[in-house]
Amino acid sequence: MTPDPEHSGSQDDEEIMNIAQAPHGINLVVETTEMVYIGRFDTTNGFEVLMHDVAAHPISERSSGEDFIRQTAKYGIPVEHRDLVFPAQGICRVRRLGDIVK
Repeated sequence: MTPDPEHSGSQDDEEIMNIAQAPHGINLVVETTEMVYIGRFDTTNGFEVLMHDVAAHPISERSSGEDFIRQTAKYGIPVEHRDLVFPAQGICRVRRLGDIVK
């Protein structure tokens, strides 16, 4: 069987999402090379991403951010930024918050 490029291969077999295809107004988990952003997606122009009611968590060698993502999925977004713009460059993965295993 050949690998399916449309799927990430994870146990929950989640659909891969592109930030440019994300629907306006849904809660997303956006993982970059340095940060995890969780909040309500507004728009992107290809260079920057605008989100609202956002929690941002740094990624380090000690923490991939997955614990923070699961905790947020379970208990809700600990809003730190009402409106946040961050660079689209470096985005590694985009997921719906509602799809995260709690």
